Amino acid sequence: MTIHLTPDDMRSTRSPEYAERVGADPEVWLLSWLPDRKLTREQAFAGMQLDELLSDVTATHDRMAHAQISAYADTIGIVWEQAIIRLYKRMLERFDGDPDGAALRPAPSGPRTAPQLFGHGDAARRIYFG
Repeated sequence: MTIHLTPDDMRSTRSPEYAERVGADPEVWLLSWLPDRKLTREQAFAGMQLDELLSDVTATHDRMAHAQISAYADTIGIVWEQAIIRLYKRMLERFDGDPDGAALRPAPSGPRTAPQLFGHGDAARRIYFG
């Protein structure tokens, strides 16, 4: 689990999500999965760490990871359940063939089985993580 940092962006080796600096201010950042909230660099990094932990299927039953997840979510001002929902919607965007994630579409109606976030199946993992 690695997050690559530059002055302008943060990229994960585990997830397709990213953070980018916006504008001239080095302290204004956006997360790809939380684009409606301006964050500090520290908060953006916490958001990236949160995404990586939620993307780690080995953390499913790890109580320490759960505590870290909650702490990272608190740092960016959301509850961890919101983070899971946001990341799940991003995963569905990729699953539905919207690689740019241009719009959050409502889940399609019908009997489609959605993968679980924690411990989701290999097929969904390949779709989400490339």
